[in-house]
Amino acid sequence: MKILVLNCGSSSIKYKLFDMTSGNVMAQGGIEKIGLPGAFLKLTDKNGKKVILEKDIPEHQAGIQFILSVLTDDTYGCIKDYKEIDAVGHRVVHGGEKFASSVLLTKEVLDKVVECSELAPLHNPANLKGIAAMEALIPGIPQVGVFDTAFHQTMPAKAYMYGLPYELYQKYGIRRYGFHGTSHRYVSKRACEILGVKYEDQKIITAHVGNGGSIAAIMNGKCIDTSMGLTPTEGLLMGTRCGDVDPGAIPFIMEKEGLDAAGLSDLINKKSGVAGLVGGSSDMRDLEAAVEKGDERAIMTLDVYNYRIKKYIGAYAAAMNGCDILVWTGGVGENQWETRRVVCQDMEYMGMKIDVEKNKGMRGEEMVISTPDSKVTVMVVPTDEEYMIASDTLEILSNK
Repeated sequence: MKILVLNCGSSSIKYKLFDMTSGNVMAQGGIEKIGLPGAFLKLTDKNGKKVILEKDIPEHQAGIQFILSVLTDDTYGCIKDYKEIDAVGHRVVHGGEKFASSVLLTKEVLDKVVECSELAPLHNPANLKGIAAMEALIPGIPQVGVFDTAFHQTMPAKAYMYGLPYELYQKYGIRRYGFHGTSHRYVSKRACEILGVKYEDQKIITAHVGNGGSIAAIMNGKCIDTSMGLTPTEGLLMGTRCGDVDPGAIPFIMEKEGLDAAGLSDLINKKSGVAGLVGGSSDMRDLEAAVEKGDERAIMTLDVYNYRIKKYIGAYAAAMNGCDILVWTGGVGENQWETRRVVCQDMEYMGMKIDVEKNKGMRGEEMVISTPDSKVTVMVVPTDEEYMIASDTLEILSNK
């Protein structure tokens, strides 16, 4: 079975085509700048080289049409007809309390996804555009929604409720939902496969850290807490998101800076985090380069970034009465060995010991980086959300 995985953003579409019989990736790439000048599709060709194809792409259906034409192209394609695609799996950001697992996308389901759009106004509408575009281009093709929030629906109320009037939860669904759920689910299960241990018997902390970041506590196969909240703004310091902040600071800032709700949202989501603290780029590579030059603000910013991660790991170890496995993933988690070292040092009280040389190993590779006598197995597991989406899609269609 050939399954196309789509991740539609407001001005972008990422895609991967899987042959689920072999588990191989047949094609992958992404479109950027939809509806903007200079739109292009970037793909990896059959020889592993990056290719950029420029084209005017006014909206998502045109973008998906372009992707399908490339998949069937004589030069870059891997199928003869796009009708060879058996199903489509979509990343859908917010499923609210309505979805605790991946689902076949019916009209009734899509109506509920629309209802959840109020909780993710920048993401769900774009996800829905991708779903509608596929239905228009290949009518009747089975489509499955895989929700970022679904994995975290096992959290108990003590973890997801805020200390706000209960009526706000009843009226608007204001609570912790969490995100990156597909990634947390994949890397936690993959870690147990690598180690040959039973998933349902482990206390696992997963650190998905990068430009966006979140930590999850997974106990006996179920998520019991996670750092992101109602929105992806809460929790860790991120590339441009502020993470945890005193809510009392919000009205103070609004008054002093003369901000409305839209202006505040722009401040905490796009102008804060690493970029806001250092006063420049949100790219961690740029930050580390500035640290090496002795830039004091850069040093302070990196300290804040790493300290937040350490605090959440400690908190979740306390919540689970221990930790068996710590998994690093995401752009920083997979590639920045120095952040892993700094966060994991001085954690001997947990029985955590890092092998310094192993920790400096190959970037983006599956590896155990703790010492043999460490009570906590510390690992790097590159995330593969697209494969998890394809797997869910295959499972749902197989059980129809």
